[in-house]
Amino acid sequence: MVREKRRRRKRLKAIGMALLMFLLFLAIAILVVVKVFTVEKVKVSGNEHYPDETMADWLLDDEYCWNSLYVYFKYKFVEPAEMPFVDSMEVSLESPHTLSIQVYEKALLGRVYIEALGQNAYFDKDGFVVELSSEVIEGIPVVSGLDVEKIVLYEKLPIKGKSVLKNLLSLTQMLKKYELVPDNIKYGEDGNYTLQYGEIRVLIGPAKNLNEKVVRLSHVLPGLEGQKGTLHLESWTENTTDITFEKTG
Repeated sequence: MVREKRRRRKRLKAIGMALLMFLLFLAIAILVVVKVFTVEKVKVSGNEHYPDETMADWLLDDEYCWNSLYVYFKYKFVEPAEMPFVDSMEVSLESPHTLSIQVYEKALLGRVYIEALGQNAYFDKDGFVVELSSEVIEGIPVVSGLDVEKIVLYEKLPIKGKSVLKNLLSLTQMLKKYELVPDNIKYGEDGNYTLQYGEIRVLIGPAKNLNEKVVRLSHVLPGLEGQKGTLHLESWTENTTDITFEKTG
């Protein structure tokens, strides 16, 4: 009986010691998390539309976000609040005091101004409306002259005409590829396209030989800087390669 009591006391003592060690380890771990993992620096990359400070404030949005480890695990399981023009983001921990935020912005090719709404419908390379906003983003061309029906966010631009959207997307993608994004892309009822670069108007004409026309434009346009007039590419073909510039001032 006495021997059994001694064994029980030893077991209880061992359990108590293990529990004490666990609590001590837990207290040290909590102390390290609280005292060491504090946000002192936030590095933001991939954002062009918003300042770094805005992106940091967007993510560090609650009372516990002073703790870098908390922020890291929070965005492993929780999606951030939606932000215009931002597709997604990733948070990583560079050090206990430094958070790294990789921002992936929505790929915008152009915008259509909806007068009835007073908003711009921004569309991507597939023609889907990815954002509706009254904001005008520099470097995104406005497309005018389209017969657009009701705009629905996250759906394709409802443009009448079987190949109009396809040709428009081809043109906008090529212009972006060659860094020739205009101020305005006008689609005419006759199926012709006109580009506006400040005081220079470029007549692209119908959606034929678009790639070749844009390539030629990339060679000619830089030499017209500071001038006013109309550049004629509408009649360009592989057999008729003459390009004329009609000055207006």
